[in-house]
Amino acid sequence: MTKFSTLYFSSFLFLISIFSFFNIIYSNYFDIFFNIENYIYTFVLCFFVGGLLLFYNKKNSKKITLYEKIITVLLGYLLFPLIISIPYYFGIQNISFLNAYFEAISGFTSTGFTIFENIKQLDESLILWRSTSQWIGGIYFLFSILLLIDIFDKNLKQSFTEYLSFNNNEIIKQSLKIVIIYSSLTLFIFILFKIINLRTFDAFNLALSIISSGGFLPINSLDYLFESDVSKIILSFTMMLSFFSLFLVYNLIFFNKKKINFLSEDLNLLIYLLAIISFSFVFFNSSNNFPLILVAISSSVSNIGISFIDTPDNLVFIFFIMVVIGGSFFSTSSGIRVIKILSLLKFSLNNLLSHIKPNQIYSNKVTLTNESTDKLDINKYFFSIIIFVISLSLLTLLLTLSDIQFENSFKLSILTIMNTVNSSMFDLSNFEFYNLSFFTKIYLIIFMIIGRVELLTILILFKKFLFKN
Repeated sequence: MTKFSTLYFSSFLFLISIFSFFNIIYSNYFDIFFNIENYIYTFVLCFFVGGLLLFYNKKNSKKITLYEKIITVLLGYLLFPLIISIPYYFGIQNISFLNAYFEAISGFTSTGFTIFENIKQLDESLILWRSTSQWIGGIYFLFSILLLIDIFDKNLKQSFTEYLSFNNNEIIKQSLKIVIIYSSLTLFIFILFKIINLRTFDAFNLALSIISSGGFLPINSLDYLFESDVSKIILSFTMMLSFFSLFLVYNLIFFNKKKINFLSEDLNLLIYLLAIISFSFVFFNSSNNFPLILVAISSSVSNIGISFIDTPDNLVFIFFIMVVIGGSFFSTSSGIRVIKILSLLKFSLNNLLSHIKPNQIYSNKVTLTNESTDKLDINKYFFSIIIFVISLSLLTLLLTLSDIQFENSFKLSILTIMNTVNSSMFDLSNFEFYNLSFFTKIYLIIFMIIGRVELLTILILFKKFLFKN
C-alpha cells in the first residue's frame, strides 16, 4: 500500500471509531447495554488498525497511481461495511452474516434497502448506527470523487475547482473543506427539523440520512413525523441540499466573477428543478396535494427515495426518470447527472442540425457555461449511459432468474444502480429483502457498489481500450 492509501484508510477507520465511541456514550447514557460491547469491539478494532496504518504510513513514501486510487476506493466499499456490520451480526439474534453485511453495504452506499421489516424492533443504538453508516458513506463518496478528480473532464472539474489536477496538499485542503461543509449542512438540517418540533432522536437520524442521500428512516413511515404541509415543504428543502453541489453555499458566500464556472452546474440544476416543480404544480395538483408531490420530486432528484404512503401512483414513471437523471456532479446523489444529459442533448442537436445546414457552425457549449464540451468527453458521457444500460439489463436478468417478477426486477435494478431506497412512490415499499436468496443478495451488493463507483472507475478502467488520447 502507498502512503496515501494508508492515510486514506486510517482516516475513515478513525471516523468509524469516533461514531462507535459516540454509540458507546449513547448506550451507556440511556442504559442500552445489550449492544454496548459490540460498539466497544468496533471502536477498539478501528482505532487499533487505524493506528497501525498510520505507523506504516511513516515508512512508506511510494507515490500512488491513478489505478491504485481506484483500487483504494473499491476496497473501501468492500472492507468498511465489514466493520459496520459487526453491531448487526453480534447484536441481533438469528441474523446471518450475509444479512448483516447487506444492511451495512446498503447503508454505506446510501441506498437504504433494509432487511428489517419493523424498525421499532431495533433498539435505538442500532437505529443510530444505521444512520451514521450512511453519513460516513456519504462523506466517503465525496472523498472518492476528490481522490479520483483527475479522471473527470475539464467542465465537470471546473464546477468544483480551478485546478485541473491535485497534489497532496490541495487534496488535504479540499478534504477539510468537505468535512466542515458536510458537517455544517448536517447540523443545519437537524436545526430545521427541530424547528418543526421533531423529536431530537428522529431529527438527528434524519439529518444524517438526508445529507448523505440515504434511505434509512428512524421509524417505519414518514407520515407520523411530517403531518403538516409546512413540515413537508421543509423536508423537501432539506432533500434539495443533497441535489445541489456540496459547495453551492460556500461558492455563493465567496462569490467571484472570475470563478463563475463554479456555479454553472448548479444554475442548470436550478432551472431543471424549477421546470419540474412548475410542470408538476400545473398538471399534477388536481387533488391539492402538492406538498406531497414536492416531497416525492425532491426525494427523486436527490436519489434519496423516501416518500409518503399517499404519494400518487400515476407518477411512478416520472419519479424513475428523475432518479436516473440524478443531481449534481459533486453531491451525494447518484444518477447519470444533469450536466451530462444537457451536454449529450446539445451535442446530438448540433449533429442533427449540421446535416440540415452543413455550412452552419454550431456551439457545443452547455447553457450558462463558457466552455465547450470536448468530443472525447462526449464519448465518455455516451459510454457512461451504455454502462448504465448494460448494468440495468444484467441486474434485471439476474433478479428475474431469481424468481422476482420482471416489473419488480426492473424497478429494483434502477433503484439499486442509482442507490435509491424502495418506497411507496415506486410501488415497492412492501418488497422484502430478508427472504431473498444468497445469490440475489450478492447481486444487489455488487450493483449497489457499482452504482457508487461506476462513473469513477469503470470509465477509467476501459479508457485505454476504448478512448485514445
